[in-house]
Amino acid sequence: MSRIPYASAIGSIMYAMLCTRPDVLYALSMMSRYQSDPGERHWIAVKNILKYLRRNKEMFLVYGGEEEFVVRGYTDATFQSDKDDSSLQSGYVFCLNGGAMSWKSSKQETVVDSTTEAELSTEEV
Repeated sequence: MSRIPYASAIGSIMYAMLCTRPDVLYALSMMSRYQSDPGERHWIAVKNILKYLRRNKEMFLVYGGEEEFVVRGYTDATFQSDKDDSSLQSGYVFCLNGGAMSWKSSKQETVVDSTTEAELSTEEV
């Protein structure tokens, strides 16, 4: 695995995600965790993200032309989504007239005991 350009591929996906593709944010966040020691299954997952981006080139952000700007925010969290780690994964997206303009998904150091606590702790993102 040392000859595989794992970190370079993660960087390329990150560039696409930051500019126009928030739909790959969660998958990228999960695969970024393994940059220091990726396994074969991680490399396969990264290649699948790249294939998804290539197959869905026509997807892009569109901001509506309404006269008034409408901003909406959404949050979500997963409770024990990673079998290797009991940390919380949470994120948010803010949309302007229906098009995503700001987004983040990150692993939280907070340890929670229930789905309710996971959802409430999303405010910390």
